[in-house]
Order: sequence, then structure tokens, then C-alpha cells
Amino acid sequence: MVIEEAKELIKNAKAFLFTAGAGMGVDSGLPDFRGNEGFWKAYPPYAKKGLGFIEMANPEWFQRNPEFAWGFYGHRLNLYRETKPHSGFDILLKWGKQASKGYFVFTSNVDGHFQKAGFSDDSIYECHGSIHHFQCVNECGQEIFNAENCEINVNEDTMLALQPLPTCPSCEGLARPNILMFGDWGWDNSREKIQSTRYQEWLSTLEEGDIVVVECGAGTTVPTVRHQSEVISEEFKGKVVRINLREPHIYINNLSIAAGAEATLKELDNES
Repeated sequence: MVIEEAKELIKNAKAFLFTAGAGMGVDSGLPDFRGNEGFWKAYPPYAKKGLGFIEMANPEWFQRNPEFAWGFYGHRLNLYRETKPHSGFDILLKWGKQASKGYFVFTSNVDGHFQKAGFSDDSIYECHGSIHHFQCVNECGQEIFNAENCEINVNEDTMLALQPLPTCPSCEGLARPNILMFGDWGWDNSREKIQSTRYQEWLSTLEEGDIVVVECGAGTTVPTVRHQSEVISEEFKGKVVRINLREPHIYINNLSIAAGAEATLKELDNES
């Protein structure tokens, strides 16, 4: 049985790589942006305009219509701040702390929920950035800055942000989230580079057979996370436990579980 085999892998792992995509957050109550239908269900005002997630996650809005841009990202920031990470995060953290060679998180999620759940910031690689960090739209030289003291009010009927909008602490021009958007040539990747360096340093401490990759909710639309899971498992002769409700398929010699993240992690953590 796949569950029993996965339990045995987890029990004997010396190190864990936890990889996660958007499906990881669905069990916490976050919207499912899979396809326009899922996105429009979460954001009816965009359905009326015929704008999907890819159209909205575009840096051009910050130049063309800042209130519209911050309506989308401000609403998401508030949602991520208000939402509590589900219990599956706690299970992963427990496993990671028990492993003799530790853990690292590789995620495309920008919600900051691994940090919120207690994972060390030094052991997280957010490959697409974080909504909890901002950068200057004008690229004035200001370093990426923390958004914790910024409050954004959004009219949920129009999805327009109310003034004042977030600004750069140096030039006082408009700020934007430090997130890699679609067609984004202005993303400041300096924070991501630091995380990448830490990640590579951790990997350099591992030997063949040390690592088990536990992947949660990573889809194929933007396959960055799935690719990372497979590359690292091959490099270290480890295995992937892929947990994915809709797209569980994986190549031979790895484990595939077609279910949600929270329920599966609870089952894997059950000693009975």
C-alpha cells in the first residue's frame, strides 16, 4: 500500500525537502485559482471584466492603474494575513525537526504560510517571491522592504484599493509586491538569490540516500515545483512522495497519492 510505503520512507529519512504549490493552501481555506472558473469564483468582479489570473498577475497594472493592481494584491495580502495555515504544516515541521540532517522548503507560494507555521526563514526558498515584501516600482535603488506595517484597504465590490497606496521609503514612489509576475522584467530577485544560496549550501551537506521529498499541491500549469522535486530526488537517489488531488502522476519508483495535503499528511503521521 502506498501510504505504508510512504510512512516507511518518512520514518527513515535523514533529511526532508518539502516542496509545495498552490494546492497546499487550499486546505487552509485559500481560493483555488486553478483555471478561470476557480479564479472567478473567488473574485466575481474579475469575471465581469473577463480577466483571469494570468491577466491580473501582470506588473503592467502598476503603471496603468495602480488602484486596480493593488486591489488584487492588497486583497490577497489581507487574506493571507488573516488565514491560519492548516495542521499539515505542523506535521511537516515536526518531521523536519526530527530529521538528523534537517529540512528545507521549496515553494512557489507567496503567502508566507510556512513562516507563519513556524518554519525557519533560513530554511525556506520562495522561488516566486513573497507578498509580505515590497519593492519600488521605479527601481530607485531601494532594497526590498518588509510589508508588515503596511495596511491596504480594498473596496471588494470594485476590487479597487483605496488611497493611500504602498510607497517606497526612499523615493516615495509607488511600491509593488516582491513577487515574480507573468512577463515580469522588473522583479527584484535579490532576496530570492539569498534564499537560493542557503538552499544550495544545505544540499551540499547531503549524501546519496539521505533525502525524501514530500511534495504537496504542486500542479503542472507552472511546473517549477514539480520539476525541482524530481531533479533533487534523482540527484540524491531519493524518492518523491507526491500528494496531489488532481495531478498525482509521477514517474516510476516514486510514490503518488491522489488526495488533499492536510488529510494525507495526517494519515502519514498516524502511527497506527
